[in-house]
Amino acid sequence: MAELIPVDVEALRADVRKKYREVALLPNASYHFHTGRELAAMLGYEADVVDSLPDRAVESFSGVGNPFSRQVPQRGDRVVDLGSGGGFDCFVAAGRVGAEGAVLGVDMTPEMLAKAKGTAAALGLDNVEFRDGLLEELPVEDGWADVVISNGVINLCAHKAAVFAQAFRVLRPGGTMVFADIANGRPVPDAATCEIDLWTGCIGGSKPLDAWKQLLDTAGFADIEVGPPIDAFGGSGGEEHARDY
Repeated sequence: MAELIPVDVEALRADVRKKYREVALLPNASYHFHTGRELAAMLGYEADVVDSLPDRAVESFSGVGNPFSRQVPQRGDRVVDLGSGGGFDCFVAAGRVGAEGAVLGVDMTPEMLAKAKGTAAALGLDNVEFRDGLLEELPVEDGWADVVISNGVINLCAHKAAVFAQAFRVLRPGGTMVFADIANGRPVPDAATCEIDLWTGCIGGSKPLDAWKQLLDTAGFADIEVGPPIDAFGGSGGEEHARDY
């Protein structure tokens, strides 16, 4: 059965780009959500790791969880970050995988990509790369990654089934996906799923936990686990962990 898409996909992408363009260029503006070092602390990122990064690497961070709480990736791993934004999670991942590993961030917002690339160059991270692309059409070769991560981004994608199919494709057999995103207590009313403002507000595109699990299962993932919920900013977040077999 084809995935039902109740919203104008191109209009949604345009609004998401506009929203995150502002977060990239004006990270200290007053938003309805937390960003930067304050948010990273609220979500349990290791303080010494965050403190070691320059402001430009952290200030545009706007995730909803901590995909590193599952103790992946490990040294030498190759990591793909879905919706890498200003690069914060990629830089954290780079510290974990070391020079033997590699990190690839994919994002569709030009200003976020420019910021992430500039920061990687300033930090001298030759093993961190950022590519322009959609999560539904990842510019990554089959089986390249040991680990796929994502943080508060899949919720904003209309074609979630396609995103998970792409994540499965780019993972090696036995690889792991860990993502943090919004989960609601019950399905969003039909009327709300048609409102782009509710999608960019992380409401219209959210799913109950069982629906997230079903999407992962349909994509081919196994050993699906749900991490503890996080309520760091008045919302409902959580982490999911799945393995590619």
